[in-house]
Amino acid sequence: MKLADPAATEALGARLAALAAPGDVITLTGPLGAGKTSIARGLLAALGLEGEAPSPSFAIVQPYAPPEVRFPVLHIDLYRIDDPGEIEELGLDEALSDSLLIVEWPERASGIWPEALALSLTIEPDGARALTAAVPAAWRARWQQI
Repeated sequence: MKLADPAATEALGARLAALAAPGDVITLTGPLGAGKTSIARGLLAALGLEGEAPSPSFAIVQPYAPPEVRFPVLHIDLYRIDDPGEIEELGLDEALSDSLLIVEWPERASGIWPEALALSLTIEPDGARALTAAVPAAWRARWQQI
């Protein structure tokens, strides 16, 4: 899928918001500046977040809860994680039961979320973004609506 500009990238996030639910994991990979946070911002805005969502690079986990958003969401940025053991300390397994997890830099936690909707972004020579998706069984019917 080609995303022509930042507005198209955020619009994809908004479409995902209509299909995502607590218990889902969406992973976002790609180089710096590819649009991972833009997808997350579009998703969070469509779930009701007012204002711009900050990148969770420094906090690692940025939680959102009702009434701020329609249902609990954890926006996670694993860029600064050096040791996969650090991920256990974040308590994400417990949160998954009632929250949507949006995970940037999931390669720092390889294999932890095998059933995630795995989105990968690349930057094209014309500045557009190319998106590829690894769609698990739980997402197949929903992904058809994107």
